[in-house]
Amino acid sequence: MEIIFDQSLVEAHRRRALRQADEKAGFLLDIVAQELAERVSVVERQFETAMELHGYTGAAARSLSTTGKVGAIERVETDSAFGSADEPVTEAPLERIPADPASLSLLVSPLSLHLTNDTPGVFIQARRVLKPDGLFLAAIPGSGTLQELREALLAAEAELTGGASPRVIPFADVRDMGALLQRAGFALPVADTETYTVRYDSLFGLIRDLRAMGMTNPLASRNRKPMPRRFFSEPQKSTRSASPIRTGASARPSRSFIFRAGRRTRVSRSRSNPARRSRDCPTRLARASTNSRMKASRDLRS
Repeated sequence: MEIIFDQSLVEAHRRRALRQADEKAGFLLDIVAQELAERVSVVERQFETAMELHGYTGAAARSLSTTGKVGAIERVETDSAFGSADEPVTEAPLERIPADPASLSLLVSPLSLHLTNDTPGVFIQARRVLKPDGLFLAAIPGSGTLQELREALLAAEAELTGGASPRVIPFADVRDMGALLQRAGFALPVADTETYTVRYDSLFGLIRDLRAMGMTNPLASRNRKPMPRRFFSEPQKSTRSASPIRTGASARPSRSFIFRAGRRTRVSRSRSNPARRSRDCPTRLARASTNSRMKASRDLRS
C-alpha cells in the first residue's frame, strides 16, 4: 500500500485546529451535514443504529438527529477531545471503523475519507459493519477542489526554484469513488457532485481557513524545506488575476464535494426481486441528488 498521507501529521493538524476553536471555519462541515441529512430524510425507512465517522465537529450527527429517521448515533473520532460530556465520542484511528459486523443500519462519513491511505480497505470495513439493507453515505472532496490554489502554488515555486513539489493533496474523481464502492461490494451506488465557490479577500484568508480546518498539507512527499516569504506573495498575485473565476482582489477557490451512497443488500432481494430493489433507497437518493444539483455551484462569502 502506497503511503500518501502522513497520518501523524494529519492528527497534528486536526488537534491544532481543535485548540484554535475557530467556529467560522466549520462552515463546510455544516453544509455537508445539511446535505447528508437531506439525503437521509428522503429514504422511507428508519435507521435504528447509526455512526458518524470522524466528523470533527459533530455537525453531521446533530443534523441527522433532526430528520426523525435516525435513532442512536455514535460519533467516532481519533481523540476524545473532539467530544464533550454531552456528546461523547468513541476513539479510533482514521482508517478503522470500531463496530461489530452487521451492527449498523446507517454509516456516514463527512469529509474525512480523502485523508485515508487505504480507502478501499475502509470501504470494505464499511460494508462489513452494515446490516443487510444498511446505508453508507460519504461526502468526499472531489477532483477540482482547490485547483486554483494548486496551480498558483506550483507556478510560484517553479518560478522561484525551477522545480515544484506537491502543496495541495490529490482529490479523487467521482468515477473512481464509484468503482471503489462497487469493488467493496456495495449495491446500486449513487453519486452526485456539488461545487461550492468561497470568496476570500486574499490568499492568506484561504490559508488561514485551511489551517483552522486542520486541512493544511499532510502529504508524506511534501517539501520540508521552508520557503521564503516571496513564495506566498507570488500566488497572491496569481489568485488576483490568473483565474477567470476570480474578480477584483478576491480569491475564489472552489470545493467540489462528491456525495456517495451505497447499500449492503440482502442476497435474496438483490437476486430475486429486482422490481422491489429498483424502488429502494438508492433510487430515492438519486432523486434527491438531482434536486440538490439544482442548488449546486453556490458562491459562499467567508
